[in-house]
Amino acid sequence: MNDDNLMRKPRIVKCVVNIGVGSGGEQQRKARKVIKMITGQEPVDTISKTTNAELGIREGQTIGCKVTLRGKKAYDFLKKAFWVTNDRILLDNFDENGNFSFGIDDYTDFENMKYDPNIGIFGLDICVELARKGERIKRRRKKKRKIPEHQKLTKDEAIEFVEKAFGVEAIE
Repeated sequence: MNDDNLMRKPRIVKCVVNIGVGSGGEQQRKARKVIKMITGQEPVDTISKTTNAELGIREGQTIGCKVTLRGKKAYDFLKKAFWVTNDRILLDNFDENGNFSFGIDDYTDFENMKYDPNIGIFGLDICVELARKGERIKRRRKKKRKIPEHQKLTKDEAIEFVEKAFGVEAIE
């Protein structure tokens, strides 16, 4: 990888922190409180797109909440999240486009978080999108273009970036 070329350096596009509770009401309010405590941002509700009778979910029902972090906030949050996972991430958590996801079983694993019996235990999912500069051309409104193969981020490059930037060990 050529370190001199800024267009070739991977970067964090966004980090999405999600808690799915399966229903609205009191559990939803508690999940929103947990996300706000951990990230410092106000979460938005996630809404069911389909009806599933087995799970008791109707279309349009609130089933969770999420926060999207970008820039320095995303980087700082990922530092904390990797600390919770003992600075390890599985190789299987990366996809072929260089994005990765992992979960944390309990929000109290974060530093300075105490168990609150009024809230209970909530786990959360963290999804991170990595890309090089210039990837916006595939999403913009005018003059959309495909990203050339040599500009796309690969799984190996993403693993190398995460290991360098966060001091994380990628394990099998």
